[in-house]
Amino acid sequence: MRRITRIATVSVASAALALTATACGGKKSTDSGSSDSKKATAAIAYDIGGRGDQSFNDAAYAGAEKAEKDLGLQIKQAEPTEGESDADKVQRLTELARTGANPVIGVGFAYAPAIKKVAPKFPKTTFGIIDDTSVTGSNVANLVFNEEQGSYLAGVAAAKASKTGKVGFIGGVEVPLIKKFEAGYVQGVKDTNPKAEVLTQYLTQPPNFDGFSKPDLGKAAAQGQLSKGADVIYAAAGLAGSGSIEAAATAGKWAIGVDSDQYKQAGLAKFKDQILTSATKNVTSAVFDLIKSVKDGKPETGEIRYDLAKGGVGLADSNPAFTANKDLTAAVEKAKADIIAGKIKVKTTP
Repeated sequence: MRRITRIATVSVASAALALTATACGGKKSTDSGSSDSKKATAAIAYDIGGRGDQSFNDAAYAGAEKAEKDLGLQIKQAEPTEGESDADKVQRLTELARTGANPVIGVGFAYAPAIKKVAPKFPKTTFGIIDDTSVTGSNVANLVFNEEQGSYLAGVAAAKASKTGKVGFIGGVEVPLIKKFEAGYVQGVKDTNPKAEVLTQYLTQPPNFDGFSKPDLGKAAAQGQLSKGADVIYAAAGLAGSGSIEAAATAGKWAIGVDSDQYKQAGLAKFKDQILTSATKNVTSAVFDLIKSVKDGKPETGEIRYDLAKGGVGLADSNPAFTANKDLTAAVEKAKADIIAGKIKVKTTP
């Protein structure tokens, strides 16, 4: 990852913004790319956990980086601060829009209140929000995914890989979005092995969102599930999920990643042999497509949904251990075909 220069966008939080990225510390805003102010720009404001989470935010960054390389754009980046308020998000998005960046993308549903306030003030700027449909407007693009479908496939894989008949699910924060991951996963497990037991745990409850940012919470939860006999653990918990991966890998059990193909993430390289697969979410393409649409003069707006049929969600097969298990891969492929054909209706709530 190349070196980038940094600018502060939230002056009231300058002290917090001066901190380097840590599992539980604040981060400061960044402005990557060329310093040529004449270049067209786009902006991305990261979710809880920020860049380096090896998951959701990094998938969004990959889309911005692709736009920078392929479209010749300058990408402005803004990191969250620990314990920030909606007012902080409003100020961050306002500052990015004032620089002339277009589009301005909020990574995660937590940006909904801020975009609702800021978007009407900049009608010529396209605002994108990932994982939310509650905020709408003529200049707002809602980038949403059928996470339950990819999670169903993860459940099929978990049931096939488990030797104990016990598998785990760890949700970062108990919110409707993460309940979709749980619902699909549990259904996939049970449809594959009705006798299987799914241990479920959420790390935090709103308004505490530490469950998306603190790896120690994920690690402790996974250790608890492992002690109860789980031998496959799927975590939908952002940066906190890296802790569950560490715990499972250290115990010699299977971990299932989320959002990005976590087998390929450099920060998780020491654990990758035990990352059986990941329920992927093509945030990278969603971010790139929105940026490109604005550059082409045809900005996307409204709900833009990415499902299994369109490759918006899926299951990674990077680990050779995954592809070597023919019974597992056959079950996953059949489930995928049945979901796309409408033979399997995946639940969105547990």
